[in-house]
Amino acid sequence: MKATEVIADLQRRFPNEPEYHQAVEEVLTTIEDIYNAHPQFERMNLIERLIIPDRIFTFRVSWVDDAGHVRTNMGYRVQHNNAIGPYKGGIRFHSSVNLSILKFLAFEQTFKNSLTTLAMGGAKGGSDFSPRGKSDMEIMRFCQAFITELWRHIGADTDVPAGDIGVGAREVGYMYGWYKKQAREFTGTFTGKGIDFGGSLIRPEATGYGNCYFMLNMLATRGIDIKGKRVAISGSGNVANYTARKITQLGAKVVSMSDSSGALIAPDGFTDEQLQHIFDIKELYRGRLSEALEEYPELTYLLGERPWRHVQCDIAMPSATQNELDGDDARALLAGGTFAVSEGANMPSTPEAIHEFLAARILYAPGKAANAGGVATSGLEMAQNSQKLSWTADEVDARLANIMADIHAQCVRFGKDPDDETGYVNYVKGANVAGFMKVARAMTAQGIL
Repeated sequence: MKATEVIADLQRRFPNEPEYHQAVEEVLTTIEDIYNAHPQFERMNLIERLIIPDRIFTFRVSWVDDAGHVRTNMGYRVQHNNAIGPYKGGIRFHSSVNLSILKFLAFEQTFKNSLTTLAMGGAKGGSDFSPRGKSDMEIMRFCQAFITELWRHIGADTDVPAGDIGVGAREVGYMYGWYKKQAREFTGTFTGKGIDFGGSLIRPEATGYGNCYFMLNMLATRGIDIKGKRVAISGSGNVANYTARKITQLGAKVVSMSDSSGALIAPDGFTDEQLQHIFDIKELYRGRLSEALEEYPELTYLLGERPWRHVQCDIAMPSATQNELDGDDARALLAGGTFAVSEGANMPSTPEAIHEFLAARILYAPGKAANAGGVATSGLEMAQNSQKLSWTADEVDARLANIMADIHAQCVRFGKDPDDETGYVNYVKGANVAGFMKVARAMTAQGIL
């Protein structure tokens, strides 16, 4: 297998899907050597079968707004690979959603889920519908219309969706309720459900907490204590908010957060009260970060900016969306003394930024490893649903910490060059190779499907 030839053919067959091409290229260029060391993979054309989804459902979603007008959006579900378990991946509601983004996310999810060591395949879904500015009733009607088209293709042992950008507990509740009515069964078909009907404790916090646990494991390889370190975070959704909370509990200082309108900067670090206020703005009132200035005018809000070129930090944790941190941002962070980057979002760093981080040999954790805590806890929710049990928050948190430590160990095992006396770990290669080999072995054992 020559990665460049496979990627060129993929671009020819599926044009105008840049995010999908980017995700595939990032994986293939790091697994090429180990793939070619197993000739049975090539005999079974495993790489082509792995990068192209098993199936894609595309459908129209028609719903009625509060004014009585009929509205139309597109809906998608990409079932990428189920070699090691039922399809598993979130649903995203955002105006930017298209097939390229969902194919990239489903592809990444396959390897991320493999890293968790849990029995979960990879999938992703969503719609170009945006919940922002919609009433609860409009969101409910849209969710029900979406699931009307999708419910036949999902199930506890078939495909288990969850939340993602634009899809929180409210949206999951509406979708699960309508699924339950259509399927006439009460099973763990969705994760991220409410605690009262099968949800898991720690699930909202899990991606952010897991990212922090992964960071702690990385820092430990160099004997670095996180206490007192300056941490720049982007985003202000669940992942960013709980990352900020956990980082603060660990004794570090959070110096930035952001939303789609701009960046909020606290040069001396946000206080607990300020972080709670930000959380309330985003989660309770669904407002904008700029509103924090009304209560805390000493903070700085930079309209239309991302935080990376405006803060000096030891650690960066991009937690907003794909390709939010580019090469210039990376160079600015490195010039400011950043020595660790851990991704809370999916593919938030561009290829140029990743090249800069790897060339500088800093600690750099790709999202498929660092943000796997969310789907890992979804897997724990699936286990609880299967057993009809509910574990305590401490039990789930302990299992999450252990899973993230195990993911880190896999990255170190496959990402450390035995000929490099410095002991440097390429976490990108480590995560890709570890995730790939488990899926590849399963696909080979199951034959050509």
